[in-house]
Amino acid sequence: MLLKPADDTGLLLGTEDVPPVQEFNEAGRSPFFFTCDHYGRLVPRGLDDLGLPESELTRHIAWDIGIAGVAESMSKQLDAHLIVQRYSRLVIDCNRPPDAASSIPRISEATTIPGNEGLSREAAELRRVKIFEPYHRRIGEIIDARRAAGLPTVLVSLHSFTPAYAGIARPWHIGTLYHRDTRLPPLVLKGLRAEGDLVVGDNEPYAVSDDTDYTIPVHGEARGLINTGIEIRQDLISDPAGEKSWADRLARIFTEIEPLLRAQRLLSA
Repeated sequence: MLLKPADDTGLLLGTEDVPPVQEFNEAGRSPFFFTCDHYGRLVPRGLDDLGLPESELTRHIAWDIGIAGVAESMSKQLDAHLIVQRYSRLVIDCNRPPDAASSIPRISEATTIPGNEGLSREAAELRRVKIFEPYHRRIGEIIDARRAAGLPTVLVSLHSFTPAYAGIARPWHIGTLYHRDTRLPPLVLKGLRAEGDLVVGDNEPYAVSDDTDYTIPVHGEARGLINTGIEIRQDLISDPAGEKSWADRLARIFTEIEPLLRAQRLLSA
């Protein structure tokens, strides 16, 4: 069945829909600034769940399972500002360049997304204007405000990944991701490997690129910020206990990393 895109009307987010951007600990003084591009799995009411059953909207194709609890706990423990995006990446992926084919996917893994088929250019643009742009505009505003206040900013983009992809098991418990900036990732890798019980990915299971990512290339690299991405395997954070355990572990590691960054004179506004 081909659904008529409900956002052709120009409304998209009605009064019953929440804003796409949510922030936690806005007054946080930590140099670490956390983003969570795939925090939520909401779909604007007018899009009728994109024609998908609830069982699909709770899968990893719709959001990064478990990362919400990890991100919120880390924000509290480290006194760090956290910004998140609440709508499903099936509506629009806020970590993809808007002109990428995967920005509004017609198929995610083997699942066809009926509400994304036959989408007009105007409807796609509306999703970008109403969801993608407010999120990234706010990230830019936060970085500007921190710089104006003399606060150093280390951008950390938090994600989770599936235990298997295309039938192939992924052995890593966690990975740190990067592209051009290699100042922070070695410190994160060293801290994770020192735990002794982890299989740690070095740019695994993904690597950052200009074609496949947006947050780190645009807000981190283009602005000269120290940055890294963090990917945690979803089966390890699929319940509150797992979320807390990993948040505690990462908060401890980042606490240990902060003085190392200061010693290297890398924390300047």
